[in-house]
Amino acid sequence: MKGLIFTWLLTLLGVSASFIRPYHGFLVYVALAVLRPDALWSSHIQGGRFSMIVASAMLLNWFVRCCGNWNLGPARRVVLLLLGYWLWSVFLALSADSPAHAWYFVEQQSKIVLPFLVGITTVQSSVDLRRLAWVIVVCQGYVSLELNRYYFSGYNMLWEQGFASLDNNSMAIGLVTTLGVAFFLFFYETSTIRRAVIAGCAAFIGHAILFSFSRGAMLATVIFLGISFFIIRKTTLHYAVYALGIVVALFTAGPQVRDRFMETFAQENGVREASAQSRLDLWRDCITLLAEDPVMGCGPDHWPLHAHEFGWPAGKEAHSLWVQTLVELGVPGFLMYVGFFVIVLVRCWKLLQKTLNDEDAWFADSARMTIASIIGFMVSAQFVSLEALEIPYYVALLGAGSLVVHARAVQAAQAAVLVPSGLSTERRIDADADAEKFVYEAPPAFDSVPALSQRRYMNSPADEQPACLAMSISTAVAEPAGTRDWRDIIGGEFAPVMN
Repeated sequence: MKGLIFTWLLTLLGVSASFIRPYHGFLVYVALAVLRPDALWSSHIQGGRFSMIVASAMLLNWFVRCCGNWNLGPARRVVLLLLGYWLWSVFLALSADSPAHAWYFVEQQSKIVLPFLVGITTVQSSVDLRRLAWVIVVCQGYVSLELNRYYFSGYNMLWEQGFASLDNNSMAIGLVTTLGVAFFLFFYETSTIRRAVIAGCAAFIGHAILFSFSRGAMLATVIFLGISFFIIRKTTLHYAVYALGIVVALFTAGPQVRDRFMETFAQENGVREASAQSRLDLWRDCITLLAEDPVMGCGPDHWPLHAHEFGWPAGKEAHSLWVQTLVELGVPGFLMYVGFFVIVLVRCWKLLQKTLNDEDAWFADSARMTIASIIGFMVSAQFVSLEALEIPYYVALLGAGSLVVHARAVQAAQAAVLVPSGLSTERRIDADADAEKFVYEAPPAFDSVPALSQRRYMNSPADEQPACLAMSISTAVAEPAGTRDWRDIIGGEFAPVMN
């Protein structure tokens, strides 16, 4: 009963918050997508369609507000690739052999793409992105807590039946993806209480990965740890926490877990373990079918309809997200889908290099968590078909959203001008003209401003950000462009406003 009450309260919060700001409704939608109340509290909740209620309110208010802000900067290509992938699946569904299967696939992707668009076009500050990271970690941590509770009571629910229509492999991939977010969010937060909450969630998530017995997820976790070692900040605390995490993982991984993981690489007389070999045979048959129509593929969600033609049971999945996407959507759909994640990784890597020494560590840590999580997801997704898993897209949104917020910050820092309210109309016009000339003749490079505190700007609502970064027009007018270095102006008049 408590679960039912909580779910209804969360749904009402999502609907009401959407009218205030669609992004708040988006956060509630993400929470429901991760928690899956109908599976978490199945004895009290049956078919409530809570996510649909929140999504309807969220999308309605998003449309009313002209679909948000599409000034996406370096994240524009990321969004276009995701949109292109979705529209390509719609195009293929129009001529699919089995429209029911194809349109079901489109429907599932719509539940991911549309909320993603709402999130990326309504995010305004790093605070918004931190809230998203917290929602992902806490909700997934609570689900993992329940899975751990079942495990310690003697029933490994995750291994035996999975969770919310996801088998152990698919669920474990979502856990691996979230682990990267929790890891770097822990380092970003400074509050002891917040760090304790994140550490608890990460512990439950990590242990759930182990008793899922998913070899793909275990391999992805190992790769995630390797990537994290190279991109974490080089401090004693970071390395100590990293080492502690590895020790705990090794201590909690029992013989059954270790044996299960080593089966991934096992060979006997040159022959791979049966499950691994069957996957290779399955992927080979997918490529054979793809060769019949490399451009259009066999159709969205259509590989299971062709599996029996190659001797597999009817309805057999390809057991690889990438291979199944390739055979079903053809080369164009595959390139757009993979490109979505690859471009996020590349852009976040560049963002990390730009913001390594920033006073506000959010953008660097956000880039780190996105890189580590997405790489972990991409590796583990090679071993299971799970195009409807939502968490990787929301983690990608963390990275893409950071690109958007940072790019807007740079633009505002270079062009924002505050005209003193005490000037006459004529003087305002002159000041505007001189200020514009000043900006264009001596544009400040935001990334190289040593005295500028970025934290307050990034954490401010969009309508307050120009004021946080405004220069003194009187200084710009009194001293012509070039007579005074812009760094002095920013360090002088600018810094008190920011700090």
